[in-house]
Amino acid sequence: MLRNGLEPWHLLIVAIMIILLFGSKKLPEAARGLGKSMRILKSEAKAMKEDGTAQSTAAPAESAPQVARSAPAETTAAHRAAEGNPAH
Repeated sequence: MLRNGLEPWHLLIVAIMIILLFGSKKLPEAARGLGKSMRILKSEAKAMKEDGTAQSTAAPAESAPQVARSAPAETTAAHRAAEGNPAH
């Protein structure tokens, strides 16, 4: 049924239809916008990947002290509430 579904002349027809629908003036603007968004996406993905590797190497050393520091503060707030003292 779709043995030769996408042949070169199909692409030519699609290109002609896009030019007719959007016009030749809008296509370069759309291409620039697409290129800019692709560059932004690529840079953000790279930054997320770098942050992920930095966190994974530093996470075991930093995660335990952070949890230990936050627990007393929560406990202190709970004790104040139980005693009826207002929080600072």
